[in-house]
Amino acid sequence: MFLVEIAALSAAAVWAIGGMVSTTPAERLGTIGFNRIRMQLVFVMLAAYVTIFGGWDSIRPDQLAEVLVSGLIGILLGDTALFATLNRLGPRRTAILFSTNAPMSTLLGWIFLDEVLSPSALAGTLLVIAGVVLAIVYGKRRAQLHKWEEIKGPLIIGVAMGLLAALGQSIGSLVAKPVMAAGADPVAVAALRVGITALGLTILASTRIQAFKMKNPLDRETLGLVIISGFLGMCVGMTLILYALAQGDVGVVATLSATTPVLMLPMMWFRTKERPAAGAWIGAVLVVGGTGLIFIG
Repeated sequence: MFLVEIAALSAAAVWAIGGMVSTTPAERLGTIGFNRIRMQLVFVMLAAYVTIFGGWDSIRPDQLAEVLVSGLIGILLGDTALFATLNRLGPRRTAILFSTNAPMSTLLGWIFLDEVLSPSALAGTLLVIAGVVLAIVYGKRRAQLHKWEEIKGPLIIGVAMGLLAALGQSIGSLVAKPVMAAGADPVAVAALRVGITALGLTILASTRIQAFKMKNPLDRETLGLVIISGFLGMCVGMTLILYALAQGDVGVVATLSATTPVLMLPMMWFRTKERPAAGAWIGAVLVVGGTGLIFIG
């Protein structure tokens, strides 16, 4: 009944919606403030789930260091860079840049884990890079005036932050991979990774450095958007992808879940009433095709 494929595509759609939902609260609260509140709320959600349904005991004491380092790099660094990119480049460019975590993970696995880098994986990596460049350089028409297509500050800095977010995600996954392979519960691992991130961001917020403070007070509307963002991204999206990975082929699931940049385009068209440029469509399709080649390889 194609339940695996539906779950993977649904996860991609949920992440696309979550990316657009996150834009307003991230702008209002600032990168650090938004991510701190989001991670605190997500930790409560995940910790409650694991406490009720079990999973804490699946993580051995000697694995804690790997899980915590994975969280610091993958979420504290990666997610903070991701939302910094969102504030600078908008949801479309952020999604397309973050998709480079697939080729980055492949290259890191080849370098550090002696995983095979097949010709199709190499071709897929080049295809993803080409798609990202096309979507960034030619992804906007002059007639598009919506603020989500604005570039705030130098483009090179926004692109660098997006690539840093993808690299953080890749390294974080690489560090956590042995723990997951040993049979640790994925939700429990996610809860610990989010927990160390929430703690780190809370410590940063307690300093006197203004950049770590919230830009504006947290009102009810913004809090609601943060809750929706966290729930969609870390609870609904993660549950769907875990189900798909448990039941289906990893390559198929990874490719379908990487369709977020493509699915986001019609959503943005509906939301902004502005048709995305041809470069955005072609670039997003190339990214998905390249991701497919990577995991087939």
